[in-house]
Amino acid sequence: LIVRHDKSGAFGIIINHPVGERPLAEVLGALGEDTAGVAGNVRLFAGGPVQPRIGFIVHGLDYHRAETIDIDAHVAVTSSPEVLRDIGHDKGPRQRLVAFGYAGWAAGQLEGELAQGAWFTEPEDPKLIFDADPAKVWDDAVARRSFPL
Repeated sequence: LIVRHDKSGAFGIIINHPVGERPLAEVLGALGEDTAGVAGNVRLFAGGPVQPRIGFIVHGLDYHRAETIDIDAHVAVTSSPEVLRDIGHDKGPRQRLVAFGYAGWAAGQLEGELAQGAWFTEPEDPKLIFDADPAKVWDDAVARRSFPL
């Protein structure tokens, strides 16, 4: 999922690589955050190879903080432990994907890789992010293509 793409480069989150489920209090504790009153588990994803200790919560627009980046009219991303705390207190986003790490490209790098056919693009669809079986996200996205790879 490309979060931001401009003349300085691009940054995205891998949405089809779950790595396990953990108690939310354990995740917050590992980040050095207060865990008081936090309940529930969260499924974690490997969001990419860059800075794997930084968390990103991809979520619907029902939740917003000052640091939230709106991707489009359906999906946003926030990198803040407060989101995890809000989730643990039933005040967070209804739909969410919690990922650690991201994928990044330098200026012009992603454009070059696209021109070489290393990637294909497909419009963002919240169903692929939040509802699809992560093991099938790639196949589902490919199946939506109007032309073969």
